[in-house]
Parts: sequence; C-alpha cells; structure tokens
Amino acid sequence: MTQYGTFSLGSQFVNRLGYGAMQLAGPGVFGPPKDRHAAISVLREALELGVNHIDTSDFYGPHVTNQIIREALHPYADDLTIVTKIGARRGDDASWLPAFSPEELKQAVHDNLRNLGLDVLDVVNMRVMIGDGHGPGEGSIEASVSVLAELQQQGLVKHIGLSNVTPTQVAEARKIAPIVCVQNEYNIAHRGDDALIDALARDGIAYVPFFPLGGFSPLQSSTLNEVAHSLGATPMQVALAWLLHRSPNILLIPGTSSVAHLRENMAAAELTLSAETLATLDGIAAKG
Repeated sequence: MTQYGTFSLGSQFVNRLGYGAMQLAGPGVFGPPKDRHAAISVLREALELGVNHIDTSDFYGPHVTNQIIREALHPYADDLTIVTKIGARRGDDASWLPAFSPEELKQAVHDNLRNLGLDVLDVVNMRVMIGDGHGPGEGSIEASVSVLAELQQQGLVKHIGLSNVTPTQVAEARKIAPIVCVQNEYNIAHRGDDALIDALARDGIAYVPFFPLGGFSPLQSSTLNEVAHSLGATPMQVALAWLLHRSPNILLIPGTSSVAHLRENMAAAELTLSAETLATLDGIAAKG
C-alpha cells in the first residue's frame, strides 16, 4: 500500500488502492449474495490489508451491499472513507433506470444514510445517465448537482463527486459546488479521459476509474497477458499497477466477493513496472 502513497478524497487522504463493493450483491448486482458471511469476511479482510476507501451504492442490490457494509464494519474506523452513488434505481427486472429528479435524489441520500448507519455521507457521486446510460453523454447536469449541493448545505453530504461524465459536465458542476472526485470508465485499452485525468490532477481532484479490464480486443488482451506472464503476475494485477503508475490522483476500487481474489488484487500495490514494461503497456491502446 505504501509504495504508491495516498491522495486526498474529500476530507481525508486515502490509500490509492481501495475496494469496490458492487460484487457483494447477488448475480447482476441484484438481490442478496449466495454467502453473506463470505461477503462480510471480504470487507473485514480489505480493512486488514490497509483499505480505507470503499465505493458502494444503495442501488447495489438494491440496499443489500450497504446493509452488508454496515453489518461488517459499523461502527466505522475514523480513517475509513465510504463513497456512494445516486442517480439510478433498479427495476423489478434488475434493470438500471435513471433516477435523478429532486425527489429521487433526496430519497437516495436518505436511503444511503439509513442503510449505512450514518448521519452524514463522506462523498456522494452523482451518477449521470444521459442517453443509453452506459457511457457519458453530453447534457446539462446543473439541476441534479444543485440538489446535491443543497443536501451538502443541510449537512447530509460532506463532499460531492461525479460519475459517468464528460469534461464539459465536470466544468459545469464545479461552478455549482466543489467536486472532489470523478469516476469514469478508463483502463490501458480505453484512454479517452487522458486529458481529463491530467487536468484533475493539477487541481488536486481524484479520478476513480472502473472496469480496469473492460473492453479489451483479443490483440490487446494478448499483449497484457504476455506482460503479466513475464512478471509472474496476473493481468488484473498488471492493469491495476499500470493505473497506479499513470497518475498520482488515480484511486482504484477493484471489486470481488472472494477473500483470495481480494488479496490477489491488493498485491498489485507491490508490483513495480519498469520503463520498458510501461512503454509496452502504453502501446496497448493503439492496438484497439
């Protein structure tokens, strides 16, 4: 954990390798897990390994993941930062639906507070779902961020973040309230946010990528696998280590429902990449 240092996230500095709780819910992030005790064990082991940044949402389950976090970790350690998301809800068929009316956003904050057992949320990310909701889409987010800013002024939210957003939307939101983090899809193969990451780093704002192994072509996967084999590591460990090298403001939240897999992911912090290896990995995006 110490090799790559820490970065500010809201009121605290957190270790750059955190944990994403999405996979603690049932299949498709819907319903309860097959083994609730195992899910609790993963969370407790994460903190034992030095994790002090957990990413979650009350629409995981829904409600399930936050309730497991509360059962496993409450009362929370003083240095633990829990980041949650609002802006979506789950349909009865497990679909992901937009939920960004003022009433829905306020209800989501109160749901997160209740299920996590908190009086105030450390960081709340506004998940933007414009267009198909699977990637950033342009459009004003002023109304939604203004609702979060109001909840912040009421003392229910300490800090505000954004998820699934464009640089234009980040700039718009920052005119309304301070933004402490941006959470978008980004990895070795998909580097559309390179300029945004660098701009946020200059302003001390955290960038939290998700899907570190998402959307790779066979050629890209082959290159990553070859590098991993040469290092005696897994492709996921190499992908995570590359992200840690990419910029000091990148915070990682790999998720798993297995203690063994959790330990494997955390070991990425012990991996050092040479300049030659980094050059090979940097070339993966061009192979798409």
